[in-house]
Amino acid sequence: MALAPLLPAAAVAVGTLKVDAALPYVCTLPSGPQPATVRITAAFPERAEAGEEIRPADVTTTVEFPGAAVAELTALKAATVRAESRLAVGVAQGEQRAEATWSGTAQPVAVPAEGPLTLTTTGDVSSLTTGTEGELSLTAGAFGVDLALSTAEGAATVPASLSVACAPAPDAEGRTVFARVPVGAGAPTGGPGTAAPSPDASSPSSPVPGLPLPPLPSDPAAPGDTAGTATEDPGAGPRADEGLKAADEDTPGAPAPRPAAPPCVTKDPTPMSLSAYITGYSNVRKQDGASLIPLTCVLMEQGDPEIVFGGTEEEPETHLINKAVGRLSTQGRQETPPFKGTFLTFGFAPTTATLVLEQAGPMALYSDTLLSYPYNISETYVRVPLVLRVLDARVNGTKLDVGPSCRTEKPLSSTEPDPATYPGDHMVLVGKGLSTFGGDAKGYLLTGGGPLVGKVTIPAFKGCGAKGENLDRLLTASISGSDNYVRQIQGQTCNILNPFPPINPECTDDGQPYQVPRAER
Repeated sequence: MALAPLLPAAAVAVGTLKVDAALPYVCTLPSGPQPATVRITAAFPERAEAGEEIRPADVTTTVEFPGAAVAELTALKAATVRAESRLAVGVAQGEQRAEATWSGTAQPVAVPAEGPLTLTTTGDVSSLTTGTEGELSLTAGAFGVDLALSTAEGAATVPASLSVACAPAPDAEGRTVFARVPVGAGAPTGGPGTAAPSPDASSPSSPVPGLPLPPLPSDPAAPGDTAGTATEDPGAGPRADEGLKAADEDTPGAPAPRPAAPPCVTKDPTPMSLSAYITGYSNVRKQDGASLIPLTCVLMEQGDPEIVFGGTEEEPETHLINKAVGRLSTQGRQETPPFKGTFLTFGFAPTTATLVLEQAGPMALYSDTLLSYPYNISETYVRVPLVLRVLDARVNGTKLDVGPSCRTEKPLSSTEPDPATYPGDHMVLVGKGLSTFGGDAKGYLLTGGGPLVGKVTIPAFKGCGAKGENLDRLLTASISGSDNYVRQIQGQTCNILNPFPPINPECTDDGQPYQVPRAER
C-alpha cells in the first residue's frame, strides 16, 4: 500500500491553526509488520502568549490498515471492531522537552470484506503551558491501538481483542513534526509540514507509557514501554516543569514522590507473595459511557513455575507457565472501593449509582511465556468472579432506597476460551507482553504490570428496593447487558521477600507496591 506524505495545513480563518497530517507508520500485527497511515487532525491557536494555556481542539486520530490486517480480522470471524488509541506526542521548545499521550475512542465499525480498514478515534487531550517565548513543536511518536472484536451475532471473538503497536516508518526518522505554535511576539510563524529537528537538536526521548502491546520479534526496534504505570526515567532529558508543562501528564525527569494510594499490605508473606495496584475503566455499552474503577489493591500468591516443551522437531518451543491465585483487598474486604456510575434510565432520566465490585470466588492468574532468545513473548489470563453491588442510587437527584442487598443475581461473565478448566461465571481479562534479554519489557507482564482488557456481560439485578418497592427492573434496564469493554492497568508487583530486588525498588519501606498506575481509557 502506498504511504501518504505529510499534508500541509489548510488555510483557515485568522486565529486558528488547522492541522491535517498523514504520517507513514509500521504496525506490528500477529502476521508481522505492516505499513499503515496515521492521520492527525487538530486545531491550535495561531499564536499564544507566554503563560497562556494552549488547548488542542477537535482532535482526531485516524489509522488506515492495509488489506492484510483486514484478512487477519476476518480470519477471527470479526464482523465489527471498536478501537481505542494512544498517540505519544512530544512537545519541544528550545532545549525543553515534555511528552504527553493523546488517547481516543471510537464507536464500533463494520469490518469490510477486504481492505483497507479505516478507524477514527476522538478524545480530549492535555493542554500545554509554557512561560517562555519561542516556537512550540509537536511531534508524533509511538502509536498503539486496542481493537475489541465482535462476531456478526454480537458475541466476542476468540481472542476477544487485538492490540497493535505502531512506530513511525524508518523514513520518517522516528518522529515527525505535525504542528508548530508560535509563543510570544518574537516567535517565528511556523506551521505543520516542516521537517523534524535533526537528531542533534533534541535529547533522546524517554520511554512512552500507554502502548497496549509490544512489537513482535520481527520489529525489535519499535518503541514502547510497560503501559500505564507512573514510573519516572532518571535518564530522561530536562524536567518539563522548568518552563514547559503538559497538563495532566507525568513528565520524565527526577523521581517524583509516590502518589497517594490505599493500603496494600501482605500479611505473613512468603517468597511467592506478590502485591500490586490496579485501576481502569469499564464501559456500559447500552449507555455509551464508562465508569472509573478506583485504585484497588490485589494480593497474589504464586505457585511453582513449570517448564513445558512443545512445538515440532523442526521448530521446538519452550514455555514457562506461571500460575497464581489472588484476591482484591480494600480495608480487609475482597472488593473494590466504592465508585460512581451515571446512566440514563429509559433514555432520558439521569440515574447516579454508587457501586462496588465484590469478589465472589478465587482469582486465577495464568501466564504462558514463550522463551525464544532474545525475546520472551507472554500471554496472561486473569479470571475472577465479581458481583456488582449497588450501595445507593439517585434518579434526577432524588434518592432511591435500594436496600442492603442490591446486587447482580450472579457474577459478571466473559466468553471463556477454556470452559472445561474454568467453569462458571467470571470475568476474563487478557494481557500480552514482550521482554528482551537485557532490555525493557513492553505490554503486560504478570510481575511488571501493564494493560489488561476484556469484555463482560452484566447480569440482571436482584434484591433492590425497600419498604415494598422493587427496583430490580429499573437497575437492570439501566445497567445490565452484554459486550461491555473493560480496560484495567496493573502496576508493577511488589515481592517483599525477593532476595534480589531491582535497582528501582518494587516495594516501599513498609512493604507496599511502589508503583501506582493511572487509569487509561
